[in-house]
Amino acid sequence: MEKEIIFAVEEAPEGGYQAKALGFSIFTEADSFEDLKKMVHEAVMCHFEDKDRPKVIRLHLVKEELLAV
Repeated sequence: MEKEIIFAVEEAPEGGYQAKALGFSIFTEADSFEDLKKMVHEAVMCHFEDKDRPKVIRLHLVKEELLAV
């Protein structure tokens, strides 16, 4: 059993947010960050059996910015 699961969270090109679990085939998206947290929680609850479910969900927000040189 994993103690935690980490999701890489990015802003979606069309708006909202996308979250992909690292090391697991779990992906979800939502229009707001608050909704995304709910969707991630629900996805983890559905993906794992009770005994295998991680105790902590970590969201790692990745923001990409380009700077002109």
